[in-house]
Amino acid sequence: MGRAPAGEAVGTMVVFENRVEAGRQLGKRLRSLRAQDVVVLGLPRGGVPVAHEVAHILDAPLDVIVVRKLGVPSQPELAMGAIGEEGARVLDERTLQYFGVTDAQLEQIEARERAVLEARTARFREGRERVDLTGRTALVVDDGIATGSTARVACRIARQLGAARVMLAVPVAPQEALGRVVEADEVVCLATPPYFTAVGYHYRDFSATEDDEVVALLDAARRRHQPELPPPSRPGQTAHGFPVDADVRIPAGAEQLAAHLHLPGPGAGVVVFAHGSGSSRHSPRNQYVASVLQQAGLGTLLLDLLTPGEETDRGNVFDIGLLAERLLLATAWLREQPGSAASPVGYFGASTGAGAALWAAAEPGASIAAVVSRGGRPDLADERLRSVQAPTLMIVGSEDSEVLGLNRWAQESMHCPTRLAVVEGATHLFEEPGTLAEAAGLARDWFLRHLHPAGERGDGTAR
Repeated sequence: MGRAPAGEAVGTMVVFENRVEAGRQLGKRLRSLRAQDVVVLGLPRGGVPVAHEVAHILDAPLDVIVVRKLGVPSQPELAMGAIGEEGARVLDERTLQYFGVTDAQLEQIEARERAVLEARTARFREGRERVDLTGRTALVVDDGIATGSTARVACRIARQLGAARVMLAVPVAPQEALGRVVEADEVVCLATPPYFTAVGYHYRDFSATEDDEVVALLDAARRRHQPELPPPSRPGQTAHGFPVDADVRIPAGAEQLAAHLHLPGPGAGVVVFAHGSGSSRHSPRNQYVASVLQQAGLGTLLLDLLTPGEETDRGNVFDIGLLAERLLLATAWLREQPGSAASPVGYFGASTGAGAALWAAAEPGASIAAVVSRGGRPDLADERLRSVQAPTLMIVGSEDSEVLGLNRWAQESMHCPTRLAVVEGATHLFEEPGTLAEAAGLARDWFLRHLHPAGERGDGTAR
């Protein structure tokens, strides 16, 4: 590692699937830092999903440094500088001169961006203390850099906050921009393409990251480093206290499935998440939905339905029967644990995961209390749809026309109570402002209505 990292991709067009996959690759590259005193600092918003994966691989705490780009008046996407917490500021004098930006224009833009920065800092710091950087290595992570302005400000802030060593790590950047980040002691970059246009060109999915997703990832990382008493991982063990919030391993034949269990109390309703293809228990969107459910008093089980080795075979990713079998194994595991033996269980499925959730719910004796599908492919459950007994909510974006048609067909095919909720303005990934929050609220209300302890009605009164 160093300022011009060896081994990076230079002559090829490197494309990452999404920020999670980019973070995993970056984390593997940085694995030598695992035993060191490192704090991972994501740059909101898009850098936080990448940083979350890096922090997980390094088993390091995660925090944020809030920065704002100062865009050229005539081309707001082009940075002429950046500002950050603690009053930090970096200006690109060449860009300012080239576009003839006046002092008055700069002052106006900075005032506007400073207001946004302060509001966003308050949002991300609410109820969270800043991780102390004194004497530690600060690892600043973003999803990529174009000019280097925001990265320079972030590194400067980390130094001001007492970091003994400052590193910058990004999946992709132009080589000349990396050279400008003189505030970092070391720079690590996976790819420096010779013809760099924009960071987003190097991602298949570069959809916007919401503030709520950032908060959910920060909360998840904090829980990982301040764990509650762990839940039992084998039948017969007992939980010593609640709430339970810990990583667990679920047996699946010869394999072990990685999962994270949140259980607010004995017998609380638990929602098991079935992720879409290419996703995992670290999915920022599903983690955000899980946080909304948890705030409502529900338990959640976020799990990987495939092992890392199995994911390399694309046939497994779309093997709905296999994924449904894994869901049923996870459900059986939950019902063997003393703390959740009496818990009603619901399924939340996204994209192809919805097909697996409905397939599993149709299994005789599954006893699933409710199913929610977000942008789901219920058609993948095919003829099994008619056997689903669990009340099912299908949430689809109004702009996701193909999937909307498939969900309407599925609703007509099912005999259980169903509802189709259309979120206006949302596309398949619900990346438009406010749409994911609306979907999470719909899911929360559906599960609260149907996941109630045995012997109670949905309104909480005795039968």
